[in-house]
Amino acid sequence: MNRLILGAVSTLLLVGVGLFWIQGRAEVERAAPPPDPEVLAQESPDPEALPTAYVADMVGPEPPEASELTREQRRFFRYDRNRDLKITRQEMLSSRTDGFRKLDVDGNNLLTFEEWAITTSTRFDEMDADGNRELTAAEFATSAPKRRPRPRCDC
Repeated sequence: MNRLILGAVSTLLLVGVGLFWIQGRAEVERAAPPPDPEVLAQESPDPEALPTAYVADMVGPEPPEASELTREQRRFFRYDRNRDLKITRQEMLSSRTDGFRKLDVDGNNLLTFEEWAITTSTRFDEMDADGNRELTAAEFATSAPKRRPRPRCDC
């Protein structure tokens, strides 16, 4: 019971202090002197006297030269999502989610041995062109990821 009464009194006290504080600020702002008309006349510029800029005359720093990244650096930056030059476990695994979803046939976010085995054996059968249950180097080369050609510039 004492806590309830103490809470109500302190709430009323804080509301009262807040009202007096707001009214005190309003009084100060109401009593502020009006702006000087001469200063206002000097601050508003003539619209025809505005400065103009000629872009041809502007001089600035030269843009930095773009450096060609090595293949390894590009591969590193594919994983380093936040560009802090460190690959965290989360960044490494986030690039594998699409592959995981392809293997997870039933969509329960658990990859069972059967799901993995069916996908792997199907892929093996697709690579084994002559059907002898062995992969030669030429057959194995067909499983390499396809490189997309670089888009040609229409310059």
